Amino acid sequence: MKRKRAGNTGDGELYLGLIPESPGATAQNPISVGGLTDTIRDLLEANLSEVWVTGEISNYRSPGSGHLYFTLKDETATLQAVMFRPEARRIGFALEDGMAVLARGSVTVYEARGQYQLQVVEVRTRGQGSLQQRFEALKRKLQAEHLFDLDRKRPLPVFPEVIGVVTSLQGAVLRDMLQILQRRGPGIRIKVRGVRVQGPGAAEEIAEAIGAFGVEGNVDLLVVARGGGSLEDLWAFNEEPVARALAACGMPTISAVGHETDFTIADFVADVRAPTPSAAAELLTRDWNEWRESVGKLKARLGHSTRQALARRRRQVEHLASSYALREPQRIVRQWAQRLDDLRENLYARTLNTVQARRHQVRLMEARLAAHHPARELGRRRQHLAQLSARLRALGPQATLDRGYALVLDAAGRPVFQAAKSLEGKPVEIVLSDGTAGANLTKVQPKRTLLEALRAKAKKSAPPEKNRKKGKRKDKQA
Repeated sequence: MKRKRAGNTGDGELYLGLIPESPGATAQNPISVGGLTDTIRDLLEANLSEVWVTGEISNYRSPGSGHLYFTLKDETATLQAVMFRPEARRIGFALEDGMAVLARGSVTVYEARGQYQLQVVEVRTRGQGSLQQRFEALKRKLQAEHLFDLDRKRPLPVFPEVIGVVTSLQGAVLRDMLQILQRRGPGIRIKVRGVRVQGPGAAEEIAEAIGAFGVEGNVDLLVVARGGGSLEDLWAFNEEPVARALAACGMPTISAVGHETDFTIADFVADVRAPTPSAAAELLTRDWNEWRESVGKLKARLGHSTRQALARRRRQVEHLASSYALREPQRIVRQWAQRLDDLRENLYARTLNTVQARRHQVRLMEARLAAHHPARELGRRRQHLAQLSARLRALGPQATLDRGYALVLDAAGRPVFQAAKSLEGKPVEIVLSDGTAGANLTKVQPKRTLLEALRAKAKKSAPPEKNRKKGKRKDKQA
């Protein structure tokens, strides 16, 4: 395609355009899409041979081919970027979403999509991007408040009757979800609150819609849904108002935001995360054909179990009907009557034996009681006590005095055991069997035994020898 080169018209005005005879200059000579794309590529590659671009990486992909695909973005715009395998091998570090980088490359056009992109040949790190930093900061904050804890996650109802959906009314997300829900659960009612899902004010609208469903409380569960996109496209679901609204919602919640590889703060706070909105619709419902099949299986199992139970009961009835007891009940009654008589006789005999044994035991106990009667035992104890008292009296000092002995006490009242010369002329007290007598010791013979004293006494009291002989003669004469 012929085109004018950028130049000056002579009055200082810069121009760039097609020659009137070139394709696309007029309606009669249109240009094809591919031709226009080639023209744009030539213009970009000719005027932007190499540039340095700074931005934050998002939507990073690394397929098996070894090429790297990602988006460079800032607060106002996004730029698609590709880095082919030879240059990717020389990076020296791993790229990831949220990383702030400085990329060098040339601007080119990808004809298949009709979009311009940056073909990167060199990448340098510049730290973590601001969006990713905000994401991680809010994630740490809410995690410290235990909003991500598993123990606060609520199970989904098995048979929801009313489902609330918070999503955009435009786009294919709502249409796909409604088709799946109507096909798999035609009896389910669906309530939708349309909101903006990206851009300024979207987070507040989403949080307000979630709160409205929670206040009304007329749905069984709530789905927050959005299609895929870049980190900035999904950023409304990374805002704190949405997270707080999901945490405060009084019904089970599902976060179905983005694609399977996208994660948002809403995914961590919600009770269940679905990889896509369509997957959320399938998760909430079960195909009616599957339910019919399950019900059919249960019906077959119930019929089989019922038939088996009836067959068992029928066999039991037949067995009872053919049993001996029902065929000859009179004979059974007579046998039990005879058995009753046997038991009665055995009971009478055992009772009689038991009574006799108990009577014998009673007689033995009466004999033992009589032998150990308290009165008899008391008499024996009194007799024994009298014997001990007699022995005590016989061995006591009074009995000794009764036999003719005496106890001599000195002036101090101490018993006198030895005849000492020092006692001569001293007063003593003599204790007799009946009474006492006072005396003065006139004669003391130490070491004289009782036997010697008795012999001496006997000699003094015997008559003289001549008198004994005269007495004997007189007796003979007489």
